[in-house]
Amino acid sequence: MLDIKSVCECNRCLGCKTLHPQASIINLEHPDLRQEAVKFEFYAVLLIEECADDCCCCGRKYYDYSTATMVFLKPGDIFRMSEAGVLPDKGWLLAFHPDLLYRTSLLNHIKNYTFFSYQKEEALHLSQRETATVTCCIQNIEEELHRPIDTHTATILSRHIELMLDYCTRFYERQFITREHKNKSVLKELEALLDAYIASGRLRDALLPTPEYCAVRLGLSVPYFNDLLKFETGKTLDEYFQQKRLEVARRMLLVAGNTPALVARRLGYANVQCFSLLFKKVVGVAPACVKRGDN
Repeated sequence: MLDIKSVCECNRCLGCKTLHPQASIINLEHPDLRQEAVKFEFYAVLLIEECADDCCCCGRKYYDYSTATMVFLKPGDIFRMSEAGVLPDKGWLLAFHPDLLYRTSLLNHIKNYTFFSYQKEEALHLSQRETATVTCCIQNIEEELHRPIDTHTATILSRHIELMLDYCTRFYERQFITREHKNKSVLKELEALLDAYIASGRLRDALLPTPEYCAVRLGLSVPYFNDLLKFETGKTLDEYFQQKRLEVARRMLLVAGNTPALVARRLGYANVQCFSLLFKKVVGVAPACVKRGDN
């Protein structure tokens, strides 16, 4: 595995001239880098412009656009493209070191671009128009890199990068829309997973399902799972599971012999008082009144 420590080293490995020690745009048509994997010790954004129609190494399916694909890597991430080679034959690599963001607005919220923590198989697949937009952003970054470095350089570069990332946020939301059918099936799997979790009795020990628990079993990264759930339901996992627990509680209360105290204990609530207050707030009636209200 090739461990690339700096942007300058990245330029040397990929045959590109260093215009700025903390940022670079590299044309992937020219480098001949054959490694099993590459570890980037800085932010790296890959725009892959050519990929075989049957290639699924970045998670592209029949319901996705196929003009280009983008992969986002945070410092320390390892990239493996395919068995044939680690980098694609056509496209662009944007590399920028975290130090470039010092005293810029991007430093304060780059963590909000959660797709830097997605798996490679959760890449962004672009339409022709989206590809043109991203390419324009890359060209603006490259143009700035060819200017002499001055006190404005880092700010302007970071703003161009930030604009590109904002567009990518928009395009990822569009991808959630075009993957609506797939996302609905993921939510069905989540429902079955949470039903099984409740039935297992683990809630009695106050052990609530975590995003990590759900994401691993659904074959997703935690950030992608959280973003998908938020986009589809408007809720975090805690909010989603709270609603589900109350729905289960309501059904349990309809069964003879299930008292509010018993239901609260089985569903992992701290005590019957907390359960009753939350149930009444959300459902509109106290737990003890459910059977009378439904009969």
